[in-house]
Amino acid sequence: MKLNTSVDKKQRARQLADLLHQTGEDHHIAFKATDGADPDWSIWYADHLREKGIETLLDAKLLKSDLIYLLVLADKKQMSEAPGSRWEQFYADFFVNRYIHS
Repeated sequence: MKLNTSVDKKQRARQLADLLHQTGEDHHIAFKATDGADPDWSIWYADHLREKGIETLLDAKLLKSDLIYLLVLADKKQMSEAPGSRWEQFYADFFVNRYIHS
């Protein structure tokens, strides 16, 4: 049974990484005039991710403010723990490990 949960976590992390990647693409398009620059990116991401089903993917109810906080936290952790890594996968692992339990 643990194997199934582990596979489920891996599948969800992959799906979430894909969702985060698409969100990044969508954000860049939305902020094309500024070449994607947006100091409040986490607010836009939180709205977009909630609209695209992050709560269903993580099987969790997420307040917008909590999601904004967690996005910023994931960003800071990625910069300090794994600079240069694929951010989408780092964030996905961060969220899945936080919300999907064995």
